[in-house]
Amino acid sequence: MPRVATGFIAEGGRPRQTEFELATPVTDEVVIEITHSGVNRADLMQLAGHYPPPAGASDILGLEASGRVVAVGPSVSRLKVGDEVCALLAAGGYASHVVVSEQQVNKLPKNISLEQGAAICEAFTTAWYNLYEIAALRANEKLLLHAGASTVGLAALQLAVASGNPVFVTAGSDEKIDLCRNLGAGGGWNRQQGSFVEAVKAWGGADVIIDPVAGDYLAADQQVLNLDGRIVVLGLMGGRMAELDAGRLLMKRQRIQGSTLRNQSLTVKGRLMRALEQQVWPLLTSGTCQARIEKVYAIAELDTALQQISENKTKGKLVLAW
Repeated sequence: MPRVATGFIAEGGRPRQTEFELATPVTDEVVIEITHSGVNRADLMQLAGHYPPPAGASDILGLEASGRVVAVGPSVSRLKVGDEVCALLAAGGYASHVVVSEQQVNKLPKNISLEQGAAICEAFTTAWYNLYEIAALRANEKLLLHAGASTVGLAALQLAVASGNPVFVTAGSDEKIDLCRNLGAGGGWNRQQGSFVEAVKAWGGADVIIDPVAGDYLAADQQVLNLDGRIVVLGLMGGRMAELDAGRLLMKRQRIQGSTLRNQSLTVKGRLMRALEQQVWPLLTSGTCQARIEKVYAIAELDTALQQISENKTKGKLVLAW
């Protein structure tokens, strides 16, 4: 195990390469030699100064990675040196190595590559958490996914379809809508054509809405939400200010909840990673769900990958190869 690792921090709105001392793992920690890092929109927010890492976390960018375990702490029981793994991180994914509790790490199934491993944790954990723990999506309930062709949207779509839930998606192009339909979406709306409200109402409304947009979308969400429906807000792509109809909120018994994963406790993240292992791994190994990778960039092409994310020109995960 090296004493010094290489990673990227945010400086002046851009990633800057730096070296840092690699800590010796203690208690249940493992050291992972990273082979691939997942690129996420949250990385752009951190670069812009709007999404700092939680207190005590590293300044190194990156919320997920895959690689091989090269050292373990004295209390580690689930993993061993040489295991190929993926990790859900509060920070530190854009680096040659990371030290993390084994609770946030899963061993990869044999038919899942390290490249695919870097595309799983953030998307599928976020999707699982918000569908089944926050929104408590039930059998046969109708699901509306905004930004349906985003990595979280595609993960949520596949999980819901596998459970038999009808899904309607919104996205920014007909090509993205077609991708979602091919994965099982029963309806779709290109946001370039205006409001989605009438299309979703004609589809039967929604019992659960996963919304990474917020802004003006929230008022429209309320209009299509069925009785006792739930809206989960994951992001602010449309802005942080919204006008809500309190009468509709009251009379239709609507619930609106914000949700973030990065600053959740180790206990929560550990529980979610075990749910991933138990519930999602079989879907991935059987091919029922897929870790959809659009492109793998060399780490030297980090700026290009981030630019592609910022332009909303993705229909799958972007991955960095070290």
